Amino acid sequence: MTDSTTRRVGPGRPRDPRADTAILTAAVELLIERGIAQTSMEGIARRAGVAKATVYKRWSSKEELLAEAIEAAREDIPAINEQEWNLPLPDLVEAMLPRWGEALANPRYRALTARLVGAGPDHPELLSAYWHHHVAPRRERAKAVLRHAQDVGALSPDADLDLLIDMLMGAMIHRLALEPDESSEPDSTAHADYVRRLLRQAGLSIGGGGGGRKSGRSSTQRS
Repeated sequence: MTDSTTRRVGPGRPRDPRADTAILTAAVELLIERGIAQTSMEGIARRAGVAKATVYKRWSSKEELLAEAIEAAREDIPAINEQEWNLPLPDLVEAMLPRWGEALANPRYRALTARLVGAGPDHPELLSAYWHHHVAPRRERAKAVLRHAQDVGALSPDADLDLLIDMLMGAMIHRLALEPDESSEPDSTAHADYVRRLLRQAGLSIGGGGGGRKSGRSSTQRS
């Protein structure tokens, strides 16, 4: 369960985490298959094999549920483990690149991103819920990492971090949602190389070329 799911637990019978997982999985599946307009709380309940009241007891609106379901799907992407946070920044990036490449090549994740990008005009409540509860906290974590890159000399101290994050996010969304992947076998290696080149163009010194200042410090810190 996510933190937001845990916060909704109230008095009475303990929540069944299996029901939470089934509901979130069903929500993602229907969102990808049918789009937001054709996905309903009732349909999610049927797909998850739970009563409609069970869904409404956990989420007050479809937008709230879908926002959390999208975030739960994102959690399938492997995160940095405790040992990797002690790596030098270039080595940390190299350790993460294959995982980012796999995410960019994943047809399910690409379809999910495309659905979310297309939600803006007709479903602003979903974008608002997803932004405030999930995107904004991630931006703050990304900004902390970029500040550390500045501290160790891997990024210009004059870099506008908010603008840099916007540029990186925009390029990744373009790759995920707008650029067609016409290969029969998605190439995660090619996508990982794209992210590497993107980071270098953004000014990060991550080895093998790119801008930024070299650093004598060898370790990064978790933020």
